[in-house]
Amino acid sequence: MLRPSMREILKEGESYYEMVVAIARKARKIAEQAEKDGILLEEKSVTTAVNMFASGEEKLSNADVNINNNKQ
Repeated sequence: MLRPSMREILKEGESYYEMVVAIARKARKIAEQAEKDGILLEEKSVTTAVNMFASGEEKLSNADVNINNNKQ
């Protein structure tokens, strides 16, 4: 998959901001795991994370992202 657009990744009702945060968090986990295991990544961790969300391997509904601030 070559550079999927956000329109291709986002499902109806999903937040662009939440998706960006989820991709960033997943990319950080990928990079940290690769460093821990001593693996040299063939592509950038952000690219891997974007592709995982685009393919459906990762889902925003499963990501630990919540932008709602319920402060009273």
